[in-house]
Amino acid sequence: MITRVALGLTTALAAVAVGTVVGPAAPASAATPDTGHACSPSVDITSFSDALDKTTFDNTFVGNLSALAVDPDGGIDALSDRSSLFTLNATTFAPTRVVSLADENGQPLDSEGLAIDHDGTRLITSEVEPSIRRYDRDGKLLGRLPVPDALRVAPAGRATTNLTFEGLTLQPGDHTLIASMEGPLSGDDADLVRFQTWNRKGAKGGDFTLAAQYGYKVDPGLGVSDITATGDGRLFVLERGFTTGVGNTIHLYLADPRHATDVSGVQDLTAKTDAKLIPKTLLADIGKCPSLGATAKQPQPNPLLDNIEGIAVVGKDRNRLKLLLVSDDNQGANQTTRLYSLTVDLPKG
Repeated sequence: MITRVALGLTTALAAVAVGTVVGPAAPASAATPDTGHACSPSVDITSFSDALDKTTFDNTFVGNLSALAVDPDGGIDALSDRSSLFTLNATTFAPTRVVSLADENGQPLDSEGLAIDHDGTRLITSEVEPSIRRYDRDGKLLGRLPVPDALRVAPAGRATTNLTFEGLTLQPGDHTLIASMEGPLSGDDADLVRFQTWNRKGAKGGDFTLAAQYGYKVDPGLGVSDITATGDGRLFVLERGFTTGVGNTIHLYLADPRHATDVSGVQDLTAKTDAKLIPKTLLADIGKCPSLGATAKQPQPNPLLDNIEGIAVVGKDRNRLKLLLVSDDNQGANQTTRLYSLTVDLPKG
């Protein structure tokens, strides 16, 4: 556990040691002992940090962060939707590395989802087409995965621009990849989104091929901002929404695609569709977490909240999973790049 003063000091020292971080001093806040830090019966918030807010590293703005993943080397990768991939120190969150990403024509991506394969290959979504591309550790483009025609942005398909592949994760064993759509397809009910999977057989490192697709029902007014594997076949799902003058709504769910039926052959996914959707269980409304002294730059139901877009499992403490969440500040003055550390008692399933 990190105290407010210790985290701020450690982050500053680490920044000097590993690279040039330029920006205004930002409070790096964390919880005191866990007592009273319950967001729900199964979720506690242990700390938050604003240390990255409005900073730069190696002449790159550290913000617009949309996804997180654990690097095999021990660091944490943080993906910016402006085609930058940062590696953060797992303890201090100070950036240690940044690489630029581009498509086949050298153009930037609207990079939203991130998963790291066992060999260190980065799998990264862009929600423009949408697409999933493979990159090596240095940002070199290695290839691209197939995408079902229906999931492409209209007029090529039935998806809406900026409402496509927002989340990405690999299931244990790295044989199944899952991408979550942020919004529905044309013809689908407004509260039903699709999760697309890819499988590969044989030795690790083989090609991914299109596999099952599942339906998922979001809460009213929310969309899926990210997903990450729990390690036992289930998923953590972040649902996010924003209301002007009110602020953000962030719900953390536990979902189980193993109990859903394939809807890849379903033209219009509606409440009348004869299919089992991915079952989900609410773990926490993040707005009900203790604020821990956080401040907000715009109206929020809880000043702790911001535009939370990324989630990763970063460790395990006895029977509790450690989660790291990140907010996307959209490089705006009224939003904050904030990292949140949570612990979760995972229900049996």
